[in-house]
Amino acid sequence: MRQDLTPLTQHIDTELAQFEDQETVDLLVIGSGGAGFSAALNAAIDGARVLLVERMAHVGGTTALSASTSWVPGTKRGLHVNPDDTPERVATFLNNAVGERSDPELRQAFIDNGPLAIAKLEDHTALQFQVRPLHPDYLSELEGSVLKGRAIEPQPFDGKLLGPNLTLVRNPIPEFTVLGGMMVDRDDIFHLLRLTKTWASFRYSLRIITRHLLDKMIHPRSTRLVMGNAMIARMLYSYIARKGLLVTQTEVTQLLKNGNTIEGAVLQQTLQNGEKVQRTLLCRGGVVMASGGFNHHPTRRSDMLPGAKESWCSVGPGNTGSAQDLALQVGGQLGTGGLTHAFWAPVSIRQRADGTTAAFPHFVMDRGKPGMMAVDSQGERYLNESTSYHLFGIAMQDHNQKTPSIPTWLVCDAGALKRYGLGMIRPGGKGLDSFLTDGYLKQGATLVELAQKLKVPEDKLKATVERFNQFADKGVDDDFQRGTTDYQRANGDATWKGPNPCLGALRQGPFYAIALYPGDIGAATGLVTDCDARVMHANGHPIDGLYACGNDMHSIMGGVYPAPGITIGPGLTFGYLAAKHALERAGIKGKYDKT
Repeated sequence: MRQDLTPLTQHIDTELAQFEDQETVDLLVIGSGGAGFSAALNAAIDGARVLLVERMAHVGGTTALSASTSWVPGTKRGLHVNPDDTPERVATFLNNAVGERSDPELRQAFIDNGPLAIAKLEDHTALQFQVRPLHPDYLSELEGSVLKGRAIEPQPFDGKLLGPNLTLVRNPIPEFTVLGGMMVDRDDIFHLLRLTKTWASFRYSLRIITRHLLDKMIHPRSTRLVMGNAMIARMLYSYIARKGLLVTQTEVTQLLKNGNTIEGAVLQQTLQNGEKVQRTLLCRGGVVMASGGFNHHPTRRSDMLPGAKESWCSVGPGNTGSAQDLALQVGGQLGTGGLTHAFWAPVSIRQRADGTTAAFPHFVMDRGKPGMMAVDSQGERYLNESTSYHLFGIAMQDHNQKTPSIPTWLVCDAGALKRYGLGMIRPGGKGLDSFLTDGYLKQGATLVELAQKLKVPEDKLKATVERFNQFADKGVDDDFQRGTTDYQRANGDATWKGPNPCLGALRQGPFYAIALYPGDIGAATGLVTDCDARVMHANGHPIDGLYACGNDMHSIMGGVYPAPGITIGPGLTFGYLAAKHALERAGIKGKYDKT
């Protein structure tokens, strides 16, 4: 963390009424996730007058809810961990993983400019990253992949530095917190699980727990921010410090077009008393679309993601695709040719006490660990449980066309549940009553009893477990090759005494299961852009003054998910490129861009 940060004392004005009608700014950015903040911050760093528009009450979008890992090969910190990586190796990997599903020129623009984008943010803002010694590319079997150095993640942040602006940051997903709101990352989980085993973990855990309890007495929320909350809080801090302008709960209702040029936008904010405030804002450099994509769009969702219920989606609620609609109205077009329109993860569903629905993504904490296996409605395995969450979600939908596999049952024995937890259930195996009562967790003293609870054939589930146990004992999954890649083994259990860190038998009753559904975690299909993030008109020419980045932009990964953080990393990069081009268009010379 940068040591020269001083606490903010004034609350940033988020009212639209602060602007005169027809007022001019240099850059207008729609959406305050990682990509939008990147565009806004990069422009502010160079002295531009920037307005960031957020349709929700809180900033951060899906980024704030995520782990906020960002895949940006070639950064200074990344090369310190893996000095052997090269741009050529990155290109080889993406060519093998993505191929013709996206424009290779856009991928090259990302490879060339990603390190520059991160360097500019780290040099001139509070956003600071860290790199783990082991964080493999997901498709680690492909030539060009690496085990470390490309995935970066934000350092934790002291939310007290935001002062009264702390409440602007979107709260994390409750199920990703402990003790009534304490955020935890993988370092915290490591120590909390060993709290009573080592003195170092006890001291570490005592420190973060004590701070959280004090926060609950003094502040409206926990102030030790990690993962996505840390990224957004760091960017918000720097944006406010650089006098950036922000309006929340504000819709963009129209883009102002003159010929082929976007000259501004019409904004509308609804006040608490129901009164509507409207302003027309002009912009010298342009408008950047960074509103998060189409996942909650009223019609595009059903067209592009048929059969995927919106309640399974873990994307931020503000990602309605309305900004994309405006871009389409002025001639923009959506990309084609991707593997899938969205990025996926298996999720488990539970209703919260307040009546809202929790969609919990199963990334790495349970399904690929020893003593866990997944079965369809016939009680049979059909996939490699250790594969990436994206491929897992796709496999669920593909298999469902032949044998019902929505939901898929994630099955484990008592030992595995105690060691790793299961979805929203914490490791330790305690406090199961409420999960059993509301049906989130199914339990059977025997496999036969569990099969009855799941309504799957008893003989098939028993036979599947017996066959799986044979594979686990010898460490080789003859059916689906689980635990055969570096990525899969890295997400297994390194302390497991068996021959394969991803395979362990299910023998210790009682046996448990939860239902998994394919949940979309981000949009892959978006607006077609060029290498400067300019939105392309359907006639093949860029729309002057209109840009897109993040999940509003068509993914350079072509619907493939080759590595961790492949949405936020490109989002940060093309936000940087959009700001750079827009400021050049406005006649503002970048003061800090490196070549």
